[in-house]
Amino acid sequence: MRVVLAEDLFLLRDGLVRMLEAFDFEIAAAVESGPELDRALAELEPDVAIVDVRLPPSFTDEGLQCALAARRRTPGLPVLVLSQHVEQLYARELMADGTGGIGYLLKDRVFDAAQFIDAVRRVAAGGTAMDPQVISQLLTRRARDTPMGRLTPREREVIELMAQGRSNAAIAAQLQITERAVAKHTSNIFTKLGLPPSDDDNRRVLAVLAYLDRG
Repeated sequence: MRVVLAEDLFLLRDGLVRMLEAFDFEIAAAVESGPELDRALAELEPDVAIVDVRLPPSFTDEGLQCALAARRRTPGLPVLVLSQHVEQLYARELMADGTGGIGYLLKDRVFDAAQFIDAVRRVAAGGTAMDPQVISQLLTRRARDTPMGRLTPREREVIELMAQGRSNAAIAAQLQITERAVAKHTSNIFTKLGLPPSDDDNRRVLAVLAYLDRG
């Protein structure tokens, strides 16, 4: 799996390269600035991009904007964004095109190799990998007159764990319920969100996007 990595801090960039290579990822490019990232994404067509939000020369949202431009050129290009802090606007922008293959992790998660690599693989496969802190801070309003507001407390717990990229088995273990109960909750969620029958993985992504973009 070919990766384009963008991180301006040398030690972190070098550490990520070594970690990814240890798990059999091919590093197509490891860059430190927005212009370099833009060229790499346009020319190399990676399987997944791992991008720091803030890159030179602006140190604002250069990395995110390059990733968004690349997703406009190549719809569905998997992008995992790394950030020092939760930036609600950035997370919303990343999800705005309504497709999967997106992740938003705080940099603290990078130091857990298994968790980080799992997130990269999920995003590359077209799923989502949202940091629990990102999820909890994205939105707090749950209007009663929206489809999301009609979810039960348990259904909201299930969809929050779905947003983290958890499988039904993992959700069942976390909530201490059966996988059959989880399947029933996810079916109810799909119905309440008006998601027509289709591939379950696709509906999970759409449900997560609706959850994260509610309000």
